Amino acid sequence: MRIFGIDPGSERTGYGCVDTDLTHHHMLACGAIAAPASASFPDRLLHIHQRLSTLMREHRPDCVAIEDLFHAVNVKSALKLGHARGVAMLAAVEAGVPVVEYTPAEIKRAVVGYGRAEKAQVQQMIKIMLALAEPPEPHDAADALAVAICHAHCAGFAAKVARAK
Repeated sequence: MRIFGIDPGSERTGYGCVDTDLTHHHMLACGAIAAPASASFPDRLLHIHQRLSTLMREHRPDCVAIEDLFHAVNVKSALKLGHARGVAMLAAVEAGVPVVEYTPAEIKRAVVGYGRAEKAQVQQMIKIMLALAEPPEPHDAADALAVAICHAHCAGFAAKVARAK
């Protein structure tokens, strides 16, 4: 199964693509999408959408896993994050790929075993799980890989439950 993970953000959107048999994972790509700082907000959203669309055409994932919104203190930041999530979902739907969502706590629990893990802990676990020489940089890329691996673990668990019935 090929899973494309997305850590949405209006400043930087992380992405990561993994091939997995639901137990062992292999990284195909990761990185972060950032529009020029001088770009208007609508132009940033367009850039995120275009780049994600291109990456999905290149990697042809079976599924897109995206980090869900969570409680935010700053309403304006939450709205901008919502817009970034929206264009990411649009890119997946346009590619004909199903979308699943996970909260930050679910992702951290699936990868680190603790729902309040720090970013450095997530990066280190992704390094170990994917047998990488270094933790993925920037942290947005590691977070996106964590979203993809979270889905692999959840899908693997669901498959085990289905076989047990």
